[in-house]
Amino acid sequence: MDKLLAMRSFVTIVDRGSLTAAATELDRSLPTMVRTLAALEESLGTRLLRRTTRRMSLTAEGRIYLQRCRRILGDIEEAEASVTLGQIEPRGQVRMTAPVLFGQMHVAPAVSEFLHRFKEVQVELLLLDRVVNLVEEGIDLAIRIAHLADSTMVAVPVTRVRRVVCASPALLRRLGRPKHPRELSTHPCVRFRGINPGDTWTFLDGGKEISVRTRGSFASNHAVASIGACADGLGFGMFLSYQVEPMVRDKQLQIVLTDFELPSLPASLVYPEARLISTRLRVLIDWLKEELAPPMK
Repeated sequence: MDKLLAMRSFVTIVDRGSLTAAATELDRSLPTMVRTLAALEESLGTRLLRRTTRRMSLTAEGRIYLQRCRRILGDIEEAEASVTLGQIEPRGQVRMTAPVLFGQMHVAPAVSEFLHRFKEVQVELLLLDRVVNLVEEGIDLAIRIAHLADSTMVAVPVTRVRRVVCASPALLRRLGRPKHPRELSTHPCVRFRGINPGDTWTFLDGGKEISVRTRGSFASNHAVASIGACADGLGFGMFLSYQVEPMVRDKQLQIVLTDFELPSLPASLVYPEARLISTRLRVLIDWLKEELAPPMK
């Protein structure tokens, strides 16, 4: 058995999420991939993957072995790249995910420009407002707007995003600009569930977190609908800064209570612990670092 080929096959199976997808990626037959995985597991004396008719997942031993394989194969790829620097043209597919609105506003345009430049690369962009398991769902790269705790992932910060409170000019003329977050408890508020699942909003007052109970006639889990309701004067709303930036720029919304905002959130490029990064993924990461770097207002 070619151990390096078997290791590469195992990593590709995990990254692509299935034996069939891995066979396509490596231009090998499905029976060959099945035999390669079986031979690798037999040589190690342990099961690396749990396989059912519907899904495939790593065993505990498989997770450890996957990390080691990535390091070994990454070292090999870096060694090859070091002697062919400048001669490698990125090619192949990258699967990535991003939050829906952030993806529409910032990621999709950046990826479009990338594909004009690197014509041998294909990108599948999944816009999802949920946390994706990159390994189990075969995703190469994710953009996440949050503080990240998963130590098995590599996170490359690219910008920061504020949590802001907005209101329409008409509502502010009618109720006045609030001077303290507690005033919101007596004002109508638009509850965007993507920021606050409940009705309690959190602020920072003198270095300490405070909670304010909000109320109002409109609540939604959809950012565009919530922002539209806020712009229509149905209440104050709390959103991520990039979500409302166009309406703030067009003076349809105004940001208030800036002195009480929580610390901004990092927006990061996230991928599985990886010394093994394909040329196409490395180039895409570098591209997005540049394109997404300007701070979101």
